Amino acid sequence: MIDGNPAPHDILSILGLEALASYLVNEIQSVYRLQGVTINDKHIEVITRQMLQKVEISDPGDSAFIAGEQLDKLEAEEINEKLISKKQQPMVYKPILLGITKASLQTRSFISAASFQETTRVLTDAAVYRKSDHLIGLKENVIVGRLIPLEQAAQFEGLRMMRLFETRH
Repeated sequence: MIDGNPAPHDILSILGLEALASYLVNEIQSVYRLQGVTINDKHIEVITRQMLQKVEISDPGDSAFIAGEQLDKLEAEEINEKLISKKQQPMVYKPILLGITKASLQTRSFISAASFQETTRVLTDAAVYRKSDHLIGLKENVIVGRLIPLEQAAQFEGLRMMRLFETRH
């Protein structure tokens, strides 16, 4: 038994990723419901997914990384696939929970990160480390005035059609 709300980091380490995601969605929804505001869970799940996008390496296996290093979950999965295909030892990692600000600043896209906060620092780091942005996501494409990527355009069109249908019925 505990008094008060459990710490999200404890939920993640004890119960796992799905339990934490469910907890965060429910807690955030309860705050909005008290104010009479209805939000579709999908919107909160997008934010939660961003907060859980990073992993911490506990065993680097045959990779070039070291224990304790943090990297993007998708990148870790790609590296492990390559290691396994070469019959090498994959990395072992665990998900980590980032705050909203830190999660926004640690995206793969420096243009997206610069639009959130600490713009000068993000752009300076990008210049110093000669980063390039592949403009994969919606946000960075909108910022530079390009059409959004096809998959996201299809999702956006689907949302637009649903809203149009809802307003007519």
